[in-house]
Amino acid sequence: MTLSSLKRPLGAAVVAASLLAGCASVPDSRRTSESLPEAPAKADIPRLVQARMELAAAYFQRGQNATALQEVNAVLQADANQVGAYSLRGLILAAMGDAPRAEDSFQQALHRDPRDADTLHNFGWFLCQQRRYADADQQFALALQVPGYQDATRTMLVQGICQARNQRWADAERTLARAYEYEPANPAIGFNLAEVLYRRGEHERARFYIRRVNQVDEQVTPQSLWLAIRIERSLGQPSLVQQLGQQLGNRFPSSNEASLYQRGRFDD
Repeated sequence: MTLSSLKRPLGAAVVAASLLAGCASVPDSRRTSESLPEAPAKADIPRLVQARMELAAAYFQRGQNATALQEVNAVLQADANQVGAYSLRGLILAAMGDAPRAEDSFQQALHRDPRDADTLHNFGWFLCQQRRYADADQQFALALQVPGYQDATRTMLVQGICQARNQRWADAERTLARAYEYEPANPAIGFNLAEVLYRRGEHERARFYIRRVNQVDEQVTPQSLWLAIRIERSLGQPSLVQQLGQQLGNRFPSSNEASLYQRGRFDD
């Protein structure tokens, strides 16, 4: 996803993997919820809670939302004060289209720990998806104020994306530029900063950032090439547009961006 169109969800592709802070490890696929005892001894509860949280996160990452919800509900039955479980449940319910219950889950998490930066981040992203941009910005700001928060750059990235969705281009540029200072090699940050600069008419600066993304082969995507094409076209460089268009067609012939290029739909 890119920031180039306000007609479709923006930024999801670059932030989805970062929403599950603390749940990044994927458990062995052979482990299932059936392997966990139904009535564990009290001493075993923390271990089983952790196992089920890992399972819930893994199922959610695979798009198996109903099963993920079962696992996270089992966690809350075992320990009703698991802040991370409420936060994860909020993400799952949001993905299932149940916005009221998702918001309630985030609120329950923050009721138990108002300074949980991961929940503030996730709640902010949820609010952004609901187009409640001012509320989202507030949650991101609160997350960034938490002392010792280890994922501040991730939050700056999604905050910048959300500000761009709201067409607050100057704020988005400042936020993404700040994130870039911390992680200049992060392609998601570089791409979205280039996109915002392009939208602001800062084509030379946008070229600098998108070239840094595309010079690393494994970072090249249809979206990054398409942005580079539009930037070069705006700068009056038809030969570079043609070169990048050929690369887009050769590497990603079935992509929507390749189709747009072939049809000359540069402003879509």
